Amino acid sequence: MTHPWFEGVATPRVLAHRGLVTPDAARAGIVENSFAAVAAAHSAGAHYVESDCHRTADGVVVLFHDDDLSRVTGDPRRISDVTVRELEHLMAARGGLITLAQALNAFPTVRFNLDVKATDAATAVGTAIAPFADRVLVTSFSDERRRAALGAARAVGEASGRSIRPATSGGRGTIGRVLAAVSARSDRLVARALAGIDALQVPERQGRLRIVKPRLVAAAHRHDVEVHVWTVNAPDDMVRLVEMGVDGIVTDRADVALAALA
Repeated sequence: MTHPWFEGVATPRVLAHRGLVTPDAARAGIVENSFAAVAAAHSAGAHYVESDCHRTADGVVVLFHDDDLSRVTGDPRRISDVTVRELEHLMAARGGLITLAQALNAFPTVRFNLDVKATDAATAVGTAIAPFADRVLVTSFSDERRRAALGAARAVGEASGRSIRPATSGGRGTIGRVLAAVSARSDRLVARALAGIDALQVPERQGRLRIVKPRLVAAAHRHDVEVHVWTVNAPDDMVRLVEMGVDGIVTDRADVALAALA
């Protein structure tokens, strides 16, 4: 069965990478993964927002990509070393902090693609998303973190009588096994690698290695798994990948993608 995260939205899917920060918004001081960035993506018409999860010193899951604050705020501390109140203060002039709970509740029609960035955040992420499992896809570079979050969501769901699990995209280990199976032309191994996976979210290239090829897309589709490519900002590249059969584009410019792929 198709997970609800995918239902009712036509492909190609546009996933707003860390929300949407237009050049004008950036000049005004708005940053990625802020409340304003998520709101801008929603306002532009994006059904999907891709974001990242870390846990603060006082246990609150926030949408933030980096382990530390230096790139976004100039503060050298790690996310895990600051409280949510301190982070709210730092983000106040940058579009506003958004916690995972706020994102899920303030944007009830948005479907979130959440990357679990820290091991200590996995259980908290899973617990938070359990009531919203129909509109959350969980991913991580680490399959271990991804499975921990899914396990926590499943436990909460079972305890409350909910049967829907979050959708999920494979981590590096899963992707490596899929690529090896495709290279070996073994559909049996592809099926094994994709068991329990709803989407493959990959870059078009990793260094000199081209990852996204028609053979990979076809193999994923044979097993009802979508292929989403990150991070694609040039309209010509978006169109080319969609013409190859890619199902979703993860982009910093959701406004541009929605126009280019209309």
